[in-house]
Amino acid sequence: MKFLPFAAAAAFAAFPVIAQAQTVAESVASDMQALMDIYRDLHAHPELSFQETRSAGIMAEAAREAGFEVTENVGKTGIVAVLRNGPGPTVLVRADMDALPVTERTGLPFASRQRGVSTAGVESGIMHACGHDTHMTAWVETARLMAARKDAWSGTLVMVGQPAEELGLGAVEMLKDGLYTRFPKPDYTLAFHDTPELPSGVVGAAKGWALANVDSVDIVVKGVGGHGAYPQATKDPIVLASAIVMKLQTLASREIDPQDPVVVTVGSFHAGTKHNIISDQAKLELTVRSYSDETRAKLLDGIRRIVNGEAIASGIPEALMPEVTVKEPYTRSTYNSPEFTQEAITYLQQEMGKDRATITPSVMGGEDFGEFRRADEDHIKSVIFWVGGSPADKIAAARAGGPALPSLHSPFWAPEANKVIASGAQALTLTALHLMNKQPRP
Repeated sequence: MKFLPFAAAAAFAAFPVIAQAQTVAESVASDMQALMDIYRDLHAHPELSFQETRSAGIMAEAAREAGFEVTENVGKTGIVAVLRNGPGPTVLVRADMDALPVTERTGLPFASRQRGVSTAGVESGIMHACGHDTHMTAWVETARLMAARKDAWSGTLVMVGQPAEELGLGAVEMLKDGLYTRFPKPDYTLAFHDTPELPSGVVGAAKGWALANVDSVDIVVKGVGGHGAYPQATKDPIVLASAIVMKLQTLASREIDPQDPVVVTVGSFHAGTKHNIISDQAKLELTVRSYSDETRAKLLDGIRRIVNGEAIASGIPEALMPEVTVKEPYTRSTYNSPEFTQEAITYLQQEMGKDRATITPSVMGGEDFGEFRRADEDHIKSVIFWVGGSPADKIAAARAGGPALPSLHSPFWAPEANKVIASGAQALTLTALHLMNKQPRP
């Protein structure tokens, strides 16, 4: 048995024996004090992508205690816990584990004081600024609730603790390491992500496209440098790069169907060293967002065309044509199976209350959860839920022009964790029970 940190071990010991007569909501409520102990421990000890050994150990131990067969180090630091319970569908439930290279400024008494070195080689603070600590805690409760209700469902439950979501690499690594060959392949995949955009405890999901393709594009614009007082002797890369920035905006406004959302953002523009020197190079860094693979290809082709066309128009010689690099790997879009998503939300409205579950719009954020469906998209149905983490009154105040809410990845992001964990665990558990119910679904 692996060693558990004291706080986590004490929390598991505090879980009461579940009475089968309890509803899922009642069970979660009775477990909440122990769950919050686990959450605070995970929050105070975040780990960067592909370094999540402590977090994975806590989740693995919880699953073993619940009766799952657990395999560790899948896709580097991932875990897979399997509970076979007779014939029926296979349902995969995923939680991501990694934190971000962000120095926490929430002021919480259990705030992270951890430090580490990111994949970019930068030493910084580490924080669960995206709320993955709530995801892991709800995952633990889901595993426990499902194990305690084995007489109510039939099928196979696969619980996945995924590394490196923040890099967009963890799901692919697990699939490469045999997730669908070494372990039962799912018919359904489920996950949730916390959000500041919904009131605390409210569950939402988009039908169809849920999250976007995320591409990072680097553009190196070359020129001929010289004295700022004699521009006629130069080829100014700043002027050319500025023209490129402006022309790129026409991809969204004039080339893509307005009903097909895209984003082309120039997040970084670096050039020059001094007032009176025309530099010989400018560098642009872009984030490019889309939903379909076809639209993604059109955007990237359009970026290359605009860059080359503006360079030609500026009289840049062939030897100095700009370089466009689309960084690999990229995060592919996430798609919620529409009919399944509507079925899940309708069922959660029935079980949790109509005001607790809703259909939400698509967003341009990125998530590698979509890889689990893409691995066999003709067979696997999938949904990722949003679970709100902001007090309703603060959301209303922000929309009325009051103080802005901290966003995901903010050093100030501190969701109402108890409500996120409770609703996340309920959404995952209720949906899994619904899919594997021994009584046929209508």
